Amino acid sequence: MKQLLHLVLFAATLVLFASCGGPSNTVVIKTNKGDITAVLFDETPRHKENFIKLVQENYYDGLLFHRVMPGFMIQGGDPQSKGAPANQPLGMGGPGYTLEEEIGQPHLRGALAAARTPNPQKASSGSQFYIVTGQQQSDPTLDQYERMKGIKYSPEQRAAYLEQGGRPDLDMDYTVFGEVIAGMEVVDAISAVQTGNANRPTEDVVIETIVFK
Repeated sequence: MKQLLHLVLFAATLVLFASCGGPSNTVVIKTNKGDITAVLFDETPRHKENFIKLVQENYYDGLLFHRVMPGFMIQGGDPQSKGAPANQPLGMGGPGYTLEEEIGQPHLRGALAAARTPNPQKASSGSQFYIVTGQQQSDPTLDQYERMKGIKYSPEQRAAYLEQGGRPDLDMDYTVFGEVIAGMEVVDAISAVQTGNANRPTEDVVIETIVFK
């Protein structure tokens, strides 16, 4: 009986250790404009694990949101943006690899998605990401995208597009691997900054660090 009790306690300890030992799916993107909290999707394991790895390596520390387009998205994660002078073209840097696509989740407002260059495989950048601000949609527009893209929005997804907005034109073309759960007011503030050439903010919007919550 005593041996059985020890085994039960040992098993419980292993379960507790396993539940606490790994990094959280929730990250906080700390910027010089405020904090953005996002959750990473289990449904996109390659992108989730890669983002976690880069966060653990402090890869994003000091990088910029180098591309900002109101009503569309804010984009960052180019390693060449760290300390980049105002006239330096940005948007082509990365860690030296791409990720196989995991396309499926919609581009609702607050979606965290992987940027990419044009390629037939729709492979994602290894580090660059964007957060959707988007625009409110209508039922006819969503019907059109369903026909064009061969997709079917769930009632919940359709309601979110109608009430909160997003960018359904990007659906089935880019991998959405997370969503913002707090700090959309910071995303909106970043999306409203003044921009210059190539939609780069005229004053740097810096990703100070990304941490697990």
